[in-house]
Amino acid sequence: MNSISSEHNQCDEERPEDSVLDLKNVPVLTPEQEKKLWRKIDLRIMPILSLMYLLAFLDRGNIGNAALEGIITQLDLTGDKFNIVLIMFIIAYCLFECPSNLVLKAIRPSRWLPGINFVWGVVMTLNAFVKTYPQLVGVRICLGIAEAGLFPGVVYYLTLWYPRHMLQYRIGLFFGAATIAGAFSGLLAFGIGYMGGMEGLEAWSWIFLIEGLATIVVAIISFFVLVDFPETAKFLTPEERAFVVWRKKYDNSSVGEERKFAAKHVWAAFKDWQIWLHIPIYMSIVGPLYGITLFLPTIIQSFGYNTSVSQLLTIPPYIAGTITLLVFAYYSDKLKMRSPFILAGLTMCLIGFSINISTAPNGVKYFGTYIIVMGSYASLPGVISWLGNNLSGQYKRGVGMALEMSIGNFSAVVAVSVYRPQDTPRFVFGHAFELMFVGIGFIFVPIAMIIYKRINAKRDAAERLARERGEKVQYSYQELRDLGDRAPDFRYTL
Repeated sequence: MNSISSEHNQCDEERPEDSVLDLKNVPVLTPEQEKKLWRKIDLRIMPILSLMYLLAFLDRGNIGNAALEGIITQLDLTGDKFNIVLIMFIIAYCLFECPSNLVLKAIRPSRWLPGINFVWGVVMTLNAFVKTYPQLVGVRICLGIAEAGLFPGVVYYLTLWYPRHMLQYRIGLFFGAATIAGAFSGLLAFGIGYMGGMEGLEAWSWIFLIEGLATIVVAIISFFVLVDFPETAKFLTPEERAFVVWRKKYDNSSVGEERKFAAKHVWAAFKDWQIWLHIPIYMSIVGPLYGITLFLPTIIQSFGYNTSVSQLLTIPPYIAGTITLLVFAYYSDKLKMRSPFILAGLTMCLIGFSINISTAPNGVKYFGTYIIVMGSYASLPGVISWLGNNLSGQYKRGVGMALEMSIGNFSAVVAVSVYRPQDTPRFVFGHAFELMFVGIGFIFVPIAMIIYKRINAKRDAAERLARERGEKVQYSYQELRDLGDRAPDFRYTL
């Protein structure tokens, strides 16, 4: 079998990691063989991750369905109490996202992710038995803490497996479970609504109980299915493991990226300008996404439909959103570009919210909800992939992406507090705030594009000049690795 020589790099220093797997004689795969290998990996890790996230999104969003089934009146969630319940979940969720990614690598993904999955399943089950407003707030805080580690953890986990221009499609497959959850939640709520009164439980209690028990079952299965890292994946042959590690290692640098933990990598993430530029971009999508997810049943009911019909009418927008998400993800990876698809999603959100804030007929406004769901859900994998693609160094990337999400998700606090009961049926105040988030995206996405293009152009020019002068690389292997995405051979994804 042919092999890839270790001369892939620009310097000849020994790599300590090369001794773990034989990366000096990596097998050469044909395009078909490589495609088959990635499909093998997809089939092993993507279904269980998608199922876990489907249940996570189902469990955090089902309170919107429970609102239609009487939880507001039975727990006396008058005034802003219902919004406060939603806000407390998000605050807990945001605060615990970043620490979770550091724990992930220490405890191992195959234990940490199923573990938190099991815990939030138990919390969701207990949600069925709350009797008072303070109890509901407490349970939702616990749910936020337990769920916080899944999304940033899985995204970081995927960056350890897949090259950066194969990443968005995988995040799309994973995040697509969220849009499916939106459709499934409405269908489940419609069916479970008829169980109200059974065993002395209200319909909203059955929603929490059934979906919580389903989460616990999936958590137990995931303990036996989920694998850790490419280096230790027993379902791959030694040659396949070596190829995956090699392919990922030299994906964004000629010398490979830094993989050892050091406090400086955490500090480097906090100092990196990219993260602070990407946070408002993330907010511009997450705000509309949370707003439409948690209040879609209420918005549709404001069009004049009864509870059962409103639950069912939430399904088609999410189906359209899933299709759009996968199309965006496929072509974004194929073209190796993120920003055009993010701008397309923002444009769709702009159109959808503009329709809903207007005095258009209810049928047209319902069509507007399709566009909002399609734009917000299809854009988020691109926003996450964009930063992940442009941060080099495993721990820096893990902290940086979690930081983006934990701070960016605070926009959801605003999103869930602006849809006030007194604003029904038009929700002008809420839709106007969502349009503000969209406007933020239209400002910061072009800024990021311009900066990345200028840096890439400068590095291209410096490389050409050095080649013309016959100059050799002036950096040692370790210096290039420490520089990460600031290294002269690193190119930012647009």
